[in-house]
Amino acid sequence: MKRKINVITLGCSKNLVDSEHLMAQLQRNGFEIVHDSNETDARIVVINTCGFIGDAKEESVNTILAFADAKTKGCIDHLFVMGCLAERYREELREEIPEVDEYFGVNDLRDIVKTVGGRYRDELTGERHLTTPGHYAYLKISEGCNWGCGYCAIPLIRGRHVSVPMEELLREAEMLAARGVRELIVIAQDTTYYGLDLYGERRLGELLRRLCRIDGLEWVRLHYAYPAQFPTDVIDALRDEPKMCKYLDIPFQHISDPQLKSMRRGLNKAQPYELIGELRRRIPGIALRTTLLTGYPGESEADFDELLEFVERVRFERLGVFPYSEEEGTYSAMRLRDDVPDEVKQRRADAMRLVWKPAWRPKTTAGGSARESGSSSTGARESSSSDVRNTTRRKSIPKS
Repeated sequence: MKRKINVITLGCSKNLVDSEHLMAQLQRNGFEIVHDSNETDARIVVINTCGFIGDAKEESVNTILAFADAKTKGCIDHLFVMGCLAERYREELREEIPEVDEYFGVNDLRDIVKTVGGRYRDELTGERHLTTPGHYAYLKISEGCNWGCGYCAIPLIRGRHVSVPMEELLREAEMLAARGVRELIVIAQDTTYYGLDLYGERRLGELLRRLCRIDGLEWVRLHYAYPAQFPTDVIDALRDEPKMCKYLDIPFQHISDPQLKSMRRGLNKAQPYELIGELRRRIPGIALRTTLLTGYPGESEADFDELLEFVERVRFERLGVFPYSEEEGTYSAMRLRDDVPDEVKQRRADAMRLVWKPAWRPKTTAGGSARESGSSSTGARESSSSDVRNTTRRKSIPKS
């Protein structure tokens, strides 16, 4: 009988791709794989965690505790934890939740395979055990980020930007297309930075065009585009390539000059308006999605009024709104005072949703995913208690 492993994935689509690579390795080592299952007789569980913001950390700790209890009761034999939370809080987790057999960071795929009794196979590079519906899949083109935005913990967790060589990505995309994937969703922490570390120049535009040449693929969709220094050849590819979805996920976060400077976003108020104007002028009918933060340190009523005006003027087709959550170790946590009350952060997020009116509602052309889609989002703040067994987290594993 094959040994069975239940792989649980939390967080974003980038985590999902990591899990899919892991599951492909495990399958080739003779394991039977189930994904995100609460009803399985698998005796080994691997949890791929998220540690980006407070709510995500709480969900990850909740899930670890639930399976730790299952192990204590004899329902499972082995429990392993990987991903962002383990990368950031490995020692604290080992101390606070010792029921876990081992914790692994974001770059420990080889060690995970070895620990469960398998052998990592280099020849499987690019192969995945897909968990998405058969018609679409994600393609992660790089890891990490060099921007160092004031609020963001990604560089602390994932490190600096590292691009995947283009030929590897094309081979992976060809394998996905051969398996029936029709829509490819291009993701990274920052897709527009792609290639600068490998080739000395940004080469996302070239990558998109070459992906569009792959037989079998019908749509290529771009997510996680950074607005500063936006590559013009990407606009050309979005406009000219028939397979490119006329859709762009581009997080602006704010619009007022004081907030953009404090967030260390690398652009001023005029530049987002200019970029949006150019995108809509050169790519008629493009659907734009963005995310915005309310209540970042120092956000005044005047700053927020500018943000409201931005939403009203631009009329994004998709909008995510998040109250600011302070993350330890980030620039804003170390240098700025979290001075906007929680209720004000939430009130401003709610007000943003009320004024948001999309310019038009794009039709769904392909599957999409709950990990990436949705018209608006809000985050919650942490509770006051720190007893993990009662409130789902421990003192030494901060929620925010």
